[in-house]
Amino acid sequence: MKTIFIVDDNDVNLSTAEQALSKQYRVFTLPSADAMFELLSDIAPELMPDLILLDILMPEMDGFEAMRLLKSDARYSDIPVIFLTGRNDPATEAHGFEIGALDFISKPFSEPVLMNRIKTHLEIEELIHERTAMLIQRTEKLQRLQNSMVSILSNMVESRDKYTGRHIERTTKYIKILLDGMLERGVYSDEISRWNFEEVFSSARLHDIGKIIITDLILNKSDRLTEDEYDLMKTHALEGEKIIDSIIAESGNEAFLLNAKLFAGYHHEWWDGTGYPRGLKGEEIPLQGRIMAVADVYDALISDRSYKNAFTHEKAVEIIRESGGSHFDPKIVDVFLEVSELFKEA
Repeated sequence: MKTIFIVDDNDVNLSTAEQALSKQYRVFTLPSADAMFELLSDIAPELMPDLILLDILMPEMDGFEAMRLLKSDARYSDIPVIFLTGRNDPATEAHGFEIGALDFISKPFSEPVLMNRIKTHLEIEELIHERTAMLIQRTEKLQRLQNSMVSILSNMVESRDKYTGRHIERTTKYIKILLDGMLERGVYSDEISRWNFEEVFSSARLHDIGKIIITDLILNKSDRLTEDEYDLMKTHALEGEKIIDSIIAESGNEAFLLNAKLFAGYHHEWWDGTGYPRGLKGEEIPLQGRIMAVADVYDALISDRSYKNAFTHEKAVEIIRESGGSHFDPKIVDVFLEVSELFKEA
């Protein structure tokens, strides 16, 4: 049974509304907004109101102030409210709707009118909740599907490269650490605060997707690459973009893969303009690429490669420190230096 609060300082209105509604609903009649908030704070969760009928003109706290307090409290902000009022002027209604009212019911009201209006609104609210729950369920299912696709693709890349085991997993952790550190310190926070972090972390796993097109003879060569081989290896950045563009064209889901495209295409650009594939400089490089550059290089430095032994964490930090302003965005390097111990623990 649905619960309705009726809040009015007039006993006749309370009695009329209770008589009309108590046949189908659990009804609580309250003589003031203060009494409503007192009951809200004490009532069992299963008895929280599905709807509040709230008088506007009441002593001590009027309906508009009570509505403001309801909407400002996360515990009550989703409870639909219908105003009861004897005032039918447009300004009153406009203000009521502006602050979140579901509807207005004019006083004095008849039982049939009250019942029909309440029944209609509760049915609409129930339908909205059902559709919202279905939408959330579908969105979560799509997110799981997208994450599974990303995981499969990234694992395909990593399984071919015998020198970079768990590189994708580690760089994703580093991205999380850097983003948290940047937000805490206000570094590019205007931009990254608008990002969907779950999508960002998932799409970061595709930053090397272009290596799918690189032959195993180069990808797993035990010696240093020749200049020609290195030129071929560098094509993985643009090839990664092309692969992601083709997925976008097939799926039509540009929003989810946009971050992946930027990670893939720009994480080898250098702050001073000497990187590849486009030779961009400074903030011409998308922020995703500048962030991944630090995470990617740190992991390469602390890992064994065919041409070198792993550096210590301390040596890797020093190399990145010295490369701020040349290879890396100096603001991101400053954050990295402050959170570098978390990289060591990741």
